[in-house]
Amino acid sequence: MKEVLDRFELTDGRLLGIMTDNASSNYLMTGELQSTLNASGIVWPAMRHHIAYMAHATDVSLGAFKDSLGVIGHLTSWEAHEREQYFGENESTDIGKSQTLRKEGNAAVFGKDN
Repeated sequence: MKEVLDRFELTDGRLLGIMTDNASSNYLMTGELQSTLNASGIVWPAMRHHIAYMAHATDVSLGAFKDSLGVIGHLTSWEAHEREQYFGENESTDIGKSQTLRKEGNAAVFGKDN
């Protein structure tokens, strides 16, 4: 971690904060960041400078609420909807087919795990 901080010149006290989603590993990471900076003589209290991304927490909460009500959301992604609006239904299908063929071709070349 110290090497990354040095590379981005963040060991001189210029790291104001870090924003993450609410995964528990991010709290562990910011604690380690605090320890690393403290070892360099920089006081960086993780509890003050770690900003949990509230939109993520809201989205997760709303998703659980919708599930509890049995609400079914959009079945297509935003990107698929926009692609259909721009290209039309037939061209959107052709794009999907070409993406499938590309994936299958990559699987044949690189193996199915890639």
